[in-house]
Amino acid sequence: MKKNQAADDDDEDLNDTNYDEFNGYAGSLFSSGPYEKDDEEADAIYAALDKRMDERRKERREQREKEEIEKYRMERPKIQQQFSDLKRKLAEVTEEEWLSIPEVGDARNKRQRNPRYEKLTPVPDSFFAKHLQTGENHTSVDPRQTQFGGLNTPYPGGLNTPYPGGMTPGLMTPGTGELDMRKIGQARNTLMDMRLSQVSDSVSGQTVVDPKGYLTDLNSMIPTHGGDINDIKKARLLLKSVRETNPHHPPAWIASARLEEVTGKLQVARNLIMKGTEMCPKSEDVWLEAARLQPGDTAKAVVAQAVRHLPQSVRIYIRAAELETDIRAKKRVLRKALEHVPNSVRLWKAAVELEEPEDARIMLSRAVECCPTSVELWLALARLETYENARKVLNKARENIPTDRHIWITAAKLEEANGNTQMVEKIIDRAITSLRANGVEINREQWIQDAEECDRAGSVATCQAVMRAVIGIGIEEEDRKHTWMEDADSCVAHNALECARAIYAYALQVFPSKKSVWLRAAYFEKNHGTRESLEALLQRAVAHCPKAEVLWLMGAKSKWLAGDVTSPTGRRRLGTSLGWWPAASRTPSD
Repeated sequence: MKKNQAADDDDEDLNDTNYDEFNGYAGSLFSSGPYEKDDEEADAIYAALDKRMDERRKERREQREKEEIEKYRMERPKIQQQFSDLKRKLAEVTEEEWLSIPEVGDARNKRQRNPRYEKLTPVPDSFFAKHLQTGENHTSVDPRQTQFGGLNTPYPGGLNTPYPGGMTPGLMTPGTGELDMRKIGQARNTLMDMRLSQVSDSVSGQTVVDPKGYLTDLNSMIPTHGGDINDIKKARLLLKSVRETNPHHPPAWIASARLEEVTGKLQVARNLIMKGTEMCPKSEDVWLEAARLQPGDTAKAVVAQAVRHLPQSVRIYIRAAELETDIRAKKRVLRKALEHVPNSVRLWKAAVELEEPEDARIMLSRAVECCPTSVELWLALARLETYENARKVLNKARENIPTDRHIWITAAKLEEANGNTQMVEKIIDRAITSLRANGVEINREQWIQDAEECDRAGSVATCQAVMRAVIGIGIEEEDRKHTWMEDADSCVAHNALECARAIYAYALQVFPSKKSVWLRAAYFEKNHGTRESLEALLQRAVAHCPKAEVLWLMGAKSKWLAGDVTSPTGRRRLGTSLGWWPAASRTPSD
């Protein structure tokens, strides 16, 4: 008995390595004790509690498991589910279609399994002319058959008669059914002309087709989308879903119409976009797309309908004017548009472009009243007015728009054009002061671009005045020389030579003793100026830099090339120069 009890004690391993914080020991601590009735009651109570708790959690657990299964099926559907929509369509298959379904397996012959491109050669007309008479019907009887009793010829050997049936000349003569290839060719040309006359450009409204460009037009009708047909079907389904979900969304209708247009279904595109105008009557993009897709007169009707829904839309009025071919009709449309939208700069510009100068001046006078903040309208009116009226117009423009530099530059150009060059410098200086007073930052690069435009327009005094006014703005003192030389090179590259000349002149005023600046200016005059301007510059250069031998030599060479042998003053100045003797010895001999 003691031995059995010792063995049971050995079976229970109560070591720390067999203990778990959550589950406790691996085995039961009281497994060696007796199992009494109260233990059985306790186990029954615990089992009932577990069952009750399990029933309470069952519904929630089953719902969670069902959701997990549905999610898994959505991510990884069965093959049966993938073809469920196709199986539903089988209900529409008729019995004849079901019987015509081939059996499983490739029942084609070798030629069908390995298809090759068939070579088709057009049959010439001579072939038809040659074989036409083989099936010809005769409507007359040979006189010899009537004379000798029909087919009973006096010669018993029918096949040996000199007139066998197959040798009668009736088959060799051209009968009434002769094929006239010339008439067939004429009929074919007539049919082609009829087809060409029926074809027209359905988008732009043209009714005349060039027969020579017919094939080219056919090539242009080929869809150029370059996409897969499956992608187009998916796009159609997606856009259809968008239209049905939100029928008042204009981009959906426009995208649907353009998709059909790209795939070559122009009529479908027109129907879709017209449906879009019904669903989105306040969207000018939809109306403009409808006008673009419709031909000629239909597009005009669409635009007229759009104007009734959107009387304030500038783009629709512009499109209506573009659809008109007559100038008077364009004017009438634009003037009607200005009655509804008088503050549109775009409409005023489009209307003024169609008028004569005198009528344009009158319209611009009204335009600047309706759009007083438009610089373009003020400047256009100033160009059409006389000198005195232009000055008044520009003064009014400065009052209405005190922060725009173009008005000041135009005023300076106006004074220069009328000979008042002394006013140009004052106007530009006043412009810089006034703009700064109104809080406008003077952008040096923008002003230099304006000066270059003045140079290209021939306003030399204005471009030079602008350069002198802004060339030193925003530059550190130690960077002035380097920056100005770069600006001069940039102006030369932009073919603004007067701007570059003004930069060199200003730089020489700031750095009169810099030989490098004088050299750059001299090379500029040598390459882009005249001999007189070069010599005048070199005279000033040697006056400020008398020890610069290269400047003296450049002056001497210029004189020598012009035919003026030497300058005695220059010879005396360079008497002690090391570089003078080769030039002096070469000049008299040459």
